[in-house]
Amino acid sequence: MGITGKSSELRGAVADLRPYWVRAGWFSLVASLLVLMPSWYMLEVYDRVVNSRSAMTLAMVTFLAVGAYVVMEVLEWARAQIMFAAGVVLDENLRGRLFVAIFAMNLRRQPGGTTQPMTDLRTLREFLHSPVMLGLMEVPTSLVFLVLIFLINPLLGWVTVGAAVLQVLVGWLNERCTQPPLSEANQFAIQAQQYVDGTLLNAQVIESMGMVHDIHRCWMTRQQQFLSLQALASDRAGGYQAISKMLQYTVSSALLGLSCWLLLRNELRGGAAMLIISGIFGGRVLAPFVQAITQWRTVVNVREAWVRLDKLLVAMPAKAPTMPLPAPKGFLQVQSLSAAAPNSNQPILKNLSFALGPGDVLAVVGPSAAGKTTLARMLVGVWPALGGKVRLDGADVFAWDKSELGSHVGYLPQGVELFDGTLAENIARFGVVDMTRVRAAAQAVGLHELIMAMPLGYDSPVGIEGAILSGGQRQRVGLARAIYGDPVLVVLDEPNSSLDEAGETALTNAIRGLKAIGSTCVVMTHRTAVLAVADKMLVLSEGQLRAFGLRDEVLAALHKASKDAAPGAQFGPHQMALAGVK
Repeated sequence: MGITGKSSELRGAVADLRPYWVRAGWFSLVASLLVLMPSWYMLEVYDRVVNSRSAMTLAMVTFLAVGAYVVMEVLEWARAQIMFAAGVVLDENLRGRLFVAIFAMNLRRQPGGTTQPMTDLRTLREFLHSPVMLGLMEVPTSLVFLVLIFLINPLLGWVTVGAAVLQVLVGWLNERCTQPPLSEANQFAIQAQQYVDGTLLNAQVIESMGMVHDIHRCWMTRQQQFLSLQALASDRAGGYQAISKMLQYTVSSALLGLSCWLLLRNELRGGAAMLIISGIFGGRVLAPFVQAITQWRTVVNVREAWVRLDKLLVAMPAKAPTMPLPAPKGFLQVQSLSAAAPNSNQPILKNLSFALGPGDVLAVVGPSAAGKTTLARMLVGVWPALGGKVRLDGADVFAWDKSELGSHVGYLPQGVELFDGTLAENIARFGVVDMTRVRAAAQAVGLHELIMAMPLGYDSPVGIEGAILSGGQRQRVGLARAIYGDPVLVVLDEPNSSLDEAGETALTNAIRGLKAIGSTCVVMTHRTAVLAVADKMLVLSEGQLRAFGLRDEVLAALHKASKDAAPGAQFGPHQMALAGVK
């Protein structure tokens, strides 16, 4: 599985399963030895029973054989259950960590922010109790059989060693010929699945504009590449599997013939019975190699899953425990802030500095692509800064543990995302639903009456992505979620983009309510309704702070600048209109 090199978090998680490995290993040893019982039974019947012609002897031998079979199957079952339990433990130890890592990668728009790592974890978990792994656990027993063959006759032992070397060579050739196309096929399979997942999110657009045929063609291109590469790998692997099995059968027969020749020369220890035993022992020595080669696709898949998981965990290490901080009061400081999109060094925000106190309402205006949405993301700490800091009560917002800070922050992004669940659960952020607070938040944004008119009220399901609600209703639910629990910092990005006149009135009333309880509120907007409740105003253009201060002073300065500006100046009438400033 590529488990080499320096220690890693993933290697440590597997090492923690050592008690399971040890127990399963002992069970494998005993069960593998009991595999010889059919051969022992056959020899006893031909030798002891036939010569003695005793029915009692036959009954006793049969009883022992059946008992051994029962014990062997119980051990096999127990071993599989142990390894299944090991897989469950591995899943429990890693799934939370992976979920956080995937979430963080997706948040920062880095590769790995998909559900593929969860599929890889399942591949790793299922491999632990797969036939390949259970077969590899019989390697120590194979070594025991090899020693026994050497004790029968060294020549038989060396022939078996030679056959094992040939099996390893077959496995190496199988790896060289099948791994590249199989790995590439897996990549195309992942791309095809991700393409389907992405298109399903836009099913309405695809259907309405007749794009189904072309989208299907694009998906089929990826799918055909996957299928052709997989077929190529399968053809090559099938040939090597046939060679491996043929080699196993040939060695068993060769050992039988060679044992007969040694018997004729009186060089076979143990007598004629060893004719059969040597062939059986040789087959058992080679069995793990044959199992691995015949299941090589499983080996390749789990190795690639291991590599992807290991890279993800290295790229997104677990956060070190942080010291709990006191609840913030709402003092917001932006200090020489420069920011870019994740995985980019092209600055969107450039050297911004301003400060707000508890109860301040700041309206951020500016033309499209001025950096307002990026500023909103920086204020709530979801993107890292290129330079400078955003501090809340003196603490770095980005570094602050969001599970601790989250209840004190409200955020409404431009694209409102609701989650499959009830209205109450969405408003309560899927934590413990405090209906008093849920109703208060809904009433603050003018949503309570609409919810109560629904048959199930607050228990009404919103559907996937809020499908049963209109755009304005989704925006109001998102706003209610943002102000739930009276957070000290609320950042609203274009909160009135889908609201009608009544919705805008509810929005301004909600902002007044936040101001009354001392919450610091930042609103990115193109529309003038919010300006009526703003204390301060910040103007952004091309990522730079062009004006900041008391609302009326900034408005007066902008109006004066727009009158005095020559055509094409930074704040001419056109720019003022885009900013929503009149």
